[in-house]
Amino acid sequence: MAPTSETLTAERILEATEEVLRRHGPAKATVVDVARALGVSHGSVYRHFRTKAALREAVTKRWLDRTSGKLARIAEASDRDPAARLRDWLTALFEAKRHKAGDDPELFATYTVLTDENGAVVGEHIAELTAQLTRIITEGAGSGTFAVPDPAVAARAVFQATGRFHDPCYAREWTRPGVGEEFTALVDLLVRGLS
Repeated sequence: MAPTSETLTAERILEATEEVLRRHGPAKATVVDVARALGVSHGSVYRHFRTKAALREAVTKRWLDRTSGKLARIAEASDRDPAARLRDWLTALFEAKRHKAGDDPELFATYTVLTDENGAVVGEHIAELTAQLTRIITEGAGSGTFAVPDPAVAARAVFQATGRFHDPCYAREWTRPGVGEEFTALVDLLVRGLS
């Protein structure tokens, strides 16, 4: 294989892995395919990711982190009203999931398989998201916007109550007519309940 002119980095490998997964699917994509796409030996890929499972875990984490990074900016905007931040955060989560499912259905299906394989990564992602919700609700409780005795419990309840709008198992419902109105009605109910 001809060496590439760019330095091989973990990020380049993850980008190539995503493309290989899109092309071949999770069942047929191999480390050799990733190496071939980069113009390097598969040993070069293994220097960054010791196993195929580690590579798949890293690409799954990268995919999930795209969502949590956007949501973190909303959660950290302490200068904004907590109720508005909560609405914005839930809306951003729903929109991010809908876009992932609708913009690239093949890759979304691939990541659904990968998230099933990488339960620890998914657990960390959910913990990060509920921590962001906890921050918003805690600040709301501190300002008197929300009246909850335990913000962490309330955050987990909000996350679970909105699961239909962010859990990939419901992806087929996200394009149904009226789903936006159903989402808004649920968020309104939750904000009133927290208040």
